[in-house]
Amino acid sequence: MAGGIIPDNISTSSIPTGKKTIFPLTLITLLFFLWGFAYGLLDVLNKHFQNVLDLSKLESTGLQVAYFGAYIVFPPMVGTPIIRRFGYKVSIMLGLGLYIIGAVGFWPCAQFETFGGFVACTFVIACGLSNLEVAANTYVVILGSPKTASLRLNFSQSFNGLGSFVGPLIASNFFFSSGNKDNLDSVKYIYLGIACGVFLVAIGFFFAKLPEITDDMVSEESNIPTKPLLKQPHFLGGVLAQWLYVASQVTVATFFINLANENGVKSDSKASQLLSYALLLFTAGRFFATFLMKYVQARHIVGVYSTVCCILCALTVILHGIGGLISVMTLFFFESCLYPTIFTLALQDLGGNTKRGGAFVVMGVGGGAIFPPIEGVIADRASTRIGQIVPTIGFAYVILYAFLLAKAQKPK
Repeated sequence: MAGGIIPDNISTSSIPTGKKTIFPLTLITLLFFLWGFAYGLLDVLNKHFQNVLDLSKLESTGLQVAYFGAYIVFPPMVGTPIIRRFGYKVSIMLGLGLYIIGAVGFWPCAQFETFGGFVACTFVIACGLSNLEVAANTYVVILGSPKTASLRLNFSQSFNGLGSFVGPLIASNFFFSSGNKDNLDSVKYIYLGIACGVFLVAIGFFFAKLPEITDDMVSEESNIPTKPLLKQPHFLGGVLAQWLYVASQVTVATFFINLANENGVKSDSKASQLLSYALLLFTAGRFFATFLMKYVQARHIVGVYSTVCCILCALTVILHGIGGLISVMTLFFFESCLYPTIFTLALQDLGGNTKRGGAFVVMGVGGGAIFPPIEGVIADRASTRIGQIVPTIGFAYVILYAFLLAKAQKPK
C-alpha cells in the first residue's frame, strides 16, 4: 500500500493537481533549501562562537533557543492570522523579508563581536523561516493529489536536507580556516551573501502567480466532518511528537562537533566536514524514504525509523571513538523522514482546520529550544556523550506515537 496521507478530506476538483502543480511546487521546494541552509550553518556557528567569543557549551545554545523559540512565538501570533487572511503568497513574502533583515544584521554583530546581537538576529531569521514553514509545508500537503501528500512533502523536504549539507560544508572551509578561525570576518560575508540570494528569491516570488487555496476549498467536498482540533488524538499526539523529535534532532546536530571532539576528532574543521557528510546521509535517507512511501504505510516507516534512531542515539552514549562516530552519523540517515512524515500524519483528516493545524505542528519546531540547553548543562558538567541521553528520550516517544496514536492509512 502506498504511504500517502490525508486521503478523502480534500477536494481535488477545486484544488490544482497534475501538471498544474509543477511550477508552484518547484518554487516552494526552493524555500526548503533556503531554510535547510540556514539551519546547517547554525550548528557550525555554535562551535565557532564557542571558540571566538569564549562561550561555554550552555551559553552557545542561546542561538538554538532564539532560533527554535521563534517557532513557538511567531506562528500562532503572526503566521497563522496572516496566512488565513492574506494567503500563502503574502505569508511567503513576509517570511523572506524577515530572513533578509536578520541576515543583514549579522554584519554589525560580527563587527562588534556581540553575541546578544547574533541571538537577536537569529531570532528574526527564524521568525521568517517559521512563517515560510507554516506556508510551505501546508501548501505542499494540500496542493495536488491527497493520496501522495506524504510522498510530496518528503520529496520537497529532501532539498531541506541538501541545504543543511551545503551549509556546514561551506562553513568548514570559511569559519575554521587558518585566517578566520579566531575572528568573525567570514560570518559577515557569508550572511551578506545569504541576504542577497534570498532577495533574488523574493523578487521571483513577487512576480510569480501561485494558485491560492482557501480553507473553504480544502473542506468543500470533505467526506469527513471537520472536528475541533482538541478532539483529535492523532493531531495532539502528533504535535507532541514533532516537539520531541525536533528537540532530539536539533540537540544531536548542535553538539555533533563537540561529540566528534570527544570521540577523537580534534580538528573543528574536520568535525564540521563530518557533520556535512552526516547531513548528506540525512538527505539520502529522505529520498530513500520518499521511495518507501509508495509501498509502506507512513506510520510504519516512522515507527521503524524512530526505533532505530533511539537505539543509535543510546549507542552514542555507550560507545567511544569510531563506534560513537559511526552511530551518530548513521543516526542522521534514519532521522531523515521523521519531520515531514509526522507533519502529514498529524494533519490527516483535519479538513478545514488544515491551515490552523499546520501552524501548531510547525510550532513543534520550537522543541529545538528546549533540549539543547539541557544537554549543554550535562555536557559542561559531565560530557557530551552522557548528554545524548536527552535526545534518546525524545526518540522513544516518537515510537509510541507511530504505533499507538497515528492513524492507519485508509485502503484505496
